[in-house]
Amino acid sequence: MKKKKREYQSSELVKSFARIYGFENKLLAFEVKDFLHEYLNDALFSEIESVNINKKILEIRIKSPLLKNDFRMRKTFYLKKFQEKFGEEHFIDLLVL
Repeated sequence: MKKKKREYQSSELVKSFARIYGFENKLLAFEVKDFLHEYLNDALFSEIESVNINKKILEIRIKSPLLKNDFRMRKTFYLKKFQEKFGEEHFIDLLVL
C-alpha cells in the first residue's frame, strides 16, 4: 500500500493549524503588519509597536505622535484599505493606540 502524498502549501498548513488552535486573528494581524511594512517606508514602519485584532477591531499601537495622529485623521481611509485587502468580514473598526 502506497502512502498518500500531501500536497499542501505551507501557508495552507499554517492557516489550518491556526483554525484548529484558535489563533486565526493573530495570524491575520501578522498579515496586516506585513502589509503595513510594504505600504509604509521603513522609518514610519519602525514607529508601529504592535498590531492586534480584538473582537473584529483592528488595534494598531504607534509610538510616534505624528504618525498616530495621521492614522486617526485618516482612519476611514486605512480601514477601507484593510477591508479591501483582507475582506470586510474581518474588521469592523480601527483603533489607533
